[in-house]
Amino acid sequence: MESAASAWRTDAGRTVRLALPLVIGQLASVLMTFVDTVMSGRLSAAALASVAAGAAMWHVVMLAGMGVLMAVSPAVAQLDGAGRRAPIGSLVRQALWIAAALTLVTALLYSTAAPVLVGLEIDPSLHATILGYLRALLLGAPAMYAFLALRFLCEGMGLSRPVMYFGFVGLAVNVVGNYGLIYGRWGLPALGAVGCGYATAAVWTTQLAGLILYIRRHERLAPLGVFARLDPPRWPAIASLLAVGGPIGFSFFVEVSMFAGVALLMGSIGAVAVAGHQIAINVASITFMVPLGISLATTVRVGNALGRRDGEGVRRAGWVGVRLALAGQVVSALVLLALPRQIAAIYSRDEGVVAMAAQLLVLAAIFQLSDGLQVSAAGALRGLQDTRGPMLVTVVAYWLVGLPFGYWLCFHRDLGPSGLWIGFICGLTVAGLLLAWRFGRLCRELPQAP
Repeated sequence: MESAASAWRTDAGRTVRLALPLVIGQLASVLMTFVDTVMSGRLSAAALASVAAGAAMWHVVMLAGMGVLMAVSPAVAQLDGAGRRAPIGSLVRQALWIAAALTLVTALLYSTAAPVLVGLEIDPSLHATILGYLRALLLGAPAMYAFLALRFLCEGMGLSRPVMYFGFVGLAVNVVGNYGLIYGRWGLPALGAVGCGYATAAVWTTQLAGLILYIRRHERLAPLGVFARLDPPRWPAIASLLAVGGPIGFSFFVEVSMFAGVALLMGSIGAVAVAGHQIAINVASITFMVPLGISLATTVRVGNALGRRDGEGVRRAGWVGVRLALAGQVVSALVLLALPRQIAAIYSRDEGVVAMAAQLLVLAAIFQLSDGLQVSAAGALRGLQDTRGPMLVTVVAYWLVGLPFGYWLCFHRDLGPSGLWIGFICGLTVAGLLLAWRFGRLCRELPQAP
């Protein structure tokens, strides 16, 4: 019989093998954003500003939609763990109907983009370019949402390498597409910042086509018959997915809105604060890819164990994910604490900006542990298909604790940008502790393996 220590080591190895391609795939997505920034910035400052503003608006909608579709992963993992693969194809076809509906919602939201730009007081000279960029992205929305649904099928089946493969395929298409469509190379029209949007739409279309071929030919995925027929919408199945995915999408919106709110508040402090904050957030977003990948893997591992009705396996898979995420974040924190100025200097030569960014990177080092705890615990809870409780936790932690407390420290205790980042730390810590407590409580209610 396998010892407890051996079981934990085995689970850790399986989680790492599942998580590593996810981390690499997520980093490829970050690199695509970097490529967009550099290539549009080389065209003009106006092009860079248009891409940055348009991408920020799109990011909020995309993350919410992605959260909704993440319900596919734990549902598939649970069915796979239970040895009930027959319903998986039908479930994914219903998820594709949800992807189609999300495309329509995104199109409706696009119709509000112009007044939003006015409300945010974005430079009117940029409005036409931003709207053109968003319109180009909208053409790729059907492919983007369908790709996400199929990606989460692969993850739920414990196949994370496609995320890595198609992440790099997307990066290559992005570089080539940007070069051709931004600057007008190879006989293509020079569309400037709008061309960046068309290149991104081409990325999603290419990724979807490639993933469909992968699924049709893979020995474990092809028998699921995902593309065997076209099912009509089945509302009970769709409602079941939305019951899990809807709260995830709203949780992502809550978290993104906290960070967006802080960015807007930084704007009222000054340009140096904005620049320093942007550098620190960019670095933190890169380090976040490690616990995010572990979180996605933890969802699958927990879902598999739940499908087997293995309560001890659920508990072990969840806490292994939390420990791995925290270990990775300790390394990130030590690097940020040791080299804050050196890291900041990579982004800027302005001494004031470097000093501000270095100060915020020290605080970013502190919240690494809180961020790792909250994202990994949330991943474990998704594996249990428990998402409504975590949604309430994020509302309390980010909107009622993090943002108000940071605002108070910044503007009423004169801590400036550091006060807003201390608010980050408090919000993430509250979220992490509450989510971890909830996972532990739910584990005690689960049956043990026979």
